Amino acid sequence: MMTVSNRVDFFQGLKVGLPIGIGYIPIAVAFGLLAKSLAIPNIVGVLMSLVIYAGASQFIGVNLLVVGASFGDIVITTLLLNLRHFLMSATLSQRVETNISKPWRALLAFGVTDETFAVSVLQKQDKLSRYFVLGLNAIAFAAWNFGTWLGIFFATGVPEIIKTSMGIALYAMFIGLLIPHVKKSKPVLVVAMLAVIINMLMYWSAAVLGVSNGFSIIVATIVSAAVGAGLYEAGEGEVER
Repeated sequence: MMTVSNRVDFFQGLKVGLPIGIGYIPIAVAFGLLAKSLAIPNIVGVLMSLVIYAGASQFIGVNLLVVGASFGDIVITTLLLNLRHFLMSATLSQRVETNISKPWRALLAFGVTDETFAVSVLQKQDKLSRYFVLGLNAIAFAAWNFGTWLGIFFATGVPEIIKTSMGIALYAMFIGLLIPHVKKSKPVLVVAMLAVIINMLMYWSAAVLGVSNGFSIIVATIVSAAVGAGLYEAGEGEVER
């Protein structure tokens, strides 16, 4: 049973996560439309959003299903694409209050996405309430599944140009979430730009290096995070002096 304080934290998480939820809906609609257009059974499309809950993996997954990829190929591809979630969950575990059980940690880890992670770690509090993170994750999860239902069952008549434009909504939303923090913090700006540059370089050299997009994201994340840790530490040292 939630206390008054826990309810306040939960609704604060919902409030902070509202922009993410709004941004997720058109992307999820696009996924639902794609699954429908590829003749993926409705129940499969719905369960992918409920159980997998990973946008890029879902888009790739339905395409792999259509081309007849093996079960192993699908698992390995989606695993590589989402290895960054291990890093994000490990980082977030250091920000969440310590006295929570393993089931709670598993529940919070399931709801971690690029956007909810970014919003969580950029909060000013040293330790985040589990109910705050739960509220943040819950509204994002609900919006993603709501959008999937819209795409599968109600949006078949949407014009093609609108369907195509939905693909950039996720990137626009992430930029919108990042810019306010970039304006306030030079280390955040440096880390963000470094991650972009590294990922672009690896993307362009993918044909030579033979690395996947998921692995490129992991490398960009680790390197930029290491640089960011040094910058933050240096910044704190300057303040103390």
